[in-house]
Amino acid sequence: MQLGIAVHSSIPSKEAEEKVKRFIESLTCKPRILLGGYWGLMKVIADEAISRGLQVVMFLPVEREDVKIPSEVIRVNTGCEYRCRSVMLVRSSDVLVSLGGGVGTLIEIAMAYAMGKPTFVLVDTRMPTDELRKAYPRHFDDRAVVDIKYFSEPDKLAKVVCSEEFTTVKTDFG
Repeated sequence: MQLGIAVHSSIPSKEAEEKVKRFIESLTCKPRILLGGYWGLMKVIADEAISRGLQVVMFLPVEREDVKIPSEVIRVNTGCEYRCRSVMLVRSSDVLVSLGGGVGTLIEIAMAYAMGKPTFVLVDTRMPTDELRKAYPRHFDDRAVVDIKYFSEPDKLAKVVCSEEFTTVKTDFG
């Protein structure tokens, strides 16, 4: 499984850092982790995943292609700015998990939904993505492409991600 993780590009709180670590620790499967860079909470996830022997792929935006990343990471210099790089990350993912974030994470969640990717959102993170559950309890629009599933506990989210088989819903709209 190629598991795309959308998450804040800074470390907003110690609590947020602990939740992302708990998610990676709780994975009972061995997904390939896809990330958009090596800073903020993405760095925490990458370091935790590498320490557990998980393969990590990073889709770096052109603005940050100079960032030093661990030698174990598969580096993709996208040549694209931040949002463009997100298209590659989400498109390459079998499943997208949001572990809390701002506008970049919100964009990646919306892309995953539009692409028919199974989409999971960790809430109670004290980040803007928490508000999605109120505005969009199941779907972003009347097409009901996929159910957006919300979790408060990172370990329960990890368990579901590892226990289910997923299929992307084929979409033919933008």
